[in-house]
Amino acid sequence: MKTTIQLACISLLTGSFTGATALASECSSKAHSSESVMTVSTEEEAKTVVAIAAGNKDFSTLVAAVKAAGLAEALSGEGPYTIFAPTNAAFEKLPKGTVEALLKPENKDKLAKLLKYHVVPGKVMAADVASGEVTSLEGSTIEIKVAEGSVTVDGAKVIKTDLEGSNGVIHVIDTVIMP
Repeated sequence: MKTTIQLACISLLTGSFTGATALASECSSKAHSSESVMTVSTEEEAKTVVAIAAGNKDFSTLVAAVKAAGLAEALSGEGPYTIFAPTNAAFEKLPKGTVEALLKPENKDKLAKLLKYHVVPGKVMAADVASGEVTSLEGSTIEIKVAEGSVTVDGAKVIKTDLEGSNGVIHVIDTVIMP
């Protein structure tokens, strides 16, 4: 089942997010207008950002890392979260043995710190991203640059945007970023 929501109804969500259902209700009276519309799968919205990542083979390394760091339950919580998710190919760019070392139980804290650096509190859709600095869940700042139609996050290129879940949004990046 698909729900149509007007792009004009999506705004910067820096505080709490009342949910896609509330947004859909708010916009339902405008959904059949001649303005530009976007289709959002309500099936995807029902999944958390962790469930969306777990259902995508390109995130298998990220999902394994989230589980090893003990963050799966927390990131499946209410949120909202904006996650800059590195693909398997992004993890493959790391020096040989890095991923394996980070996944060891004795490195759980290091892994959790690295993964929290990829998460920003709040739900920020691609249309609302602007250049500047944001604070990650890890506590450090991340530099966002928007230029000539592309977005980078600490130098990592955003290659796919707005994988929207019930508790946040995922933006896919091509490189693992480091705090």
